Amino acid sequence: MADTAIFDVDGTLVDTNYQHALAWYRAFLRFDIVLPIWRIHRSIGMGGDQLVPSLTSDEVEERHGDALREAWTEEFEPMIDEVQPFDGAHDLLAEVTRRGFQVVLASSGKSEHVEHFLDLVDARGLADAWTSSDDVEASKPAPDLVQTALDRVPGSSGIMIGDSPWDAIAAARAEVPTIAVRTGGFSPEELRDAGAAHVFDSLRDLIDGLDDTPLARARA
Repeated sequence: MADTAIFDVDGTLVDTNYQHALAWYRAFLRFDIVLPIWRIHRSIGMGGDQLVPSLTSDEVEERHGDALREAWTEEFEPMIDEVQPFDGAHDLLAEVTRRGFQVVLASSGKSEHVEHFLDLVDARGLADAWTSSDDVEASKPAPDLVQTALDRVPGSSGIMIGDSPWDAIAAARAEVPTIAVRTGGFSPEELRDAGAAHVFDSLRDLIDGLDDTPLARARA
């Protein structure tokens, strides 16, 4: 049994995945790199340090990686006010807290974006801690973010709640099980193949099904 619920933020609590994909598409275009948006979407959930070489090559990462990530920031930030929380985001955090879990928001996003989304979900009074890209050397699918999230609280075991295969892979590498929601646009098969033990269509469905997951109650 777990004592800590580790929540991904982008694509899980707030509806950002398609804005991220479009921002990356426009960032790559600045360097005359044209990628199908569907391919970019399949990599959303990775951190930018992993996404660039995964979609292109190590050479592109070496030559343009930092500039591409800066371009992504410039393209994403004008869209940030369009972002909305998913229905049930605040209620899910509140219910998991009520059941006795510590809550850590494990984001690999920029710290200022994380702060914005915390307010959007009204999560500051519910989360025991949170992370950003400033806190790890390697982002998902590396396990660093999940382990850092666990290190932020005195708990000893966690359960990951995420929306992408990269959440599940990162959690598995940290020996943490995953509950997935389809809010990021990935199929149940993709999520299960990546290691998710449970898959729900929405946050409301997850709230209704909590009793059948490791989030039924926290370890005493």
